[in-house]
Amino acid sequence: MKTTFFKTSFFITFGVIEYLALTPQHIEVLDGLWDKQNHFAAFFVLYILLSVAYKHFSLQKRIAILLLIGVQIELTQAFIPGRFASTLDVVADSIGIAIGYVIHRYVLKKLLDL
Repeated sequence: MKTTFFKTSFFITFGVIEYLALTPQHIEVLDGLWDKQNHFAAFFVLYILLSVAYKHFSLQKRIAILLLIGVQIELTQAFIPGRFASTLDVVADSIGIAIGYVIHRYVLKKLLDL
């Protein structure tokens, strides 16, 4: 039951992030924040949800999946009017993944037995 909840949460979160990243509309709430902060937060949350939902995935597989998502977003943004691709966004994604790993491995796993 817990696994289904976390899998569903991962895919809903992924869908929301994809929509926000790829919509040509400007969203006021997000426009006021630093773009790299948005990327960091999104991939931090995605890493935690992916790790809890798919415990059997290796660390390398989790990182590969999330980096592919980050690169896919940037490549797609290059073709959307008003959006721009940025390698620094992928760097921010990577930092979110790395901090997500640390929090999951050393805090959540021990505190919540996930």
